[in-house]
Amino acid sequence: MLDSETAKELIHPHMEVVGSDGGEIATVDHVEGFQAIVLAKDDDGVHHYIPLDWVQAVDDRVHLDRSSARATREWSTSLPRE
Repeated sequence: MLDSETAKELIHPHMEVVGSDGGEIATVDHVEGFQAIVLAKDDDGVHHYIPLDWVQAVDDRVHLDRSSARATREWSTSLPRE
């Protein structure tokens, strides 16, 4: 698992975010501080937020430590508190 500072440096807008099962979740809009990834708006115009501590690895995509189904159940529509 990456620390938040390293993850923040490696994650860029428009990167694909995938679960541990390889399922695509969304794309990155931007990183908010050292706490969350803001995902691009969905079809309803809503941003979703996932904590940086879910990030397992970053290459050309952002890999999470949980499945895509679990991530979409647990993401938030508001910025997580530190």
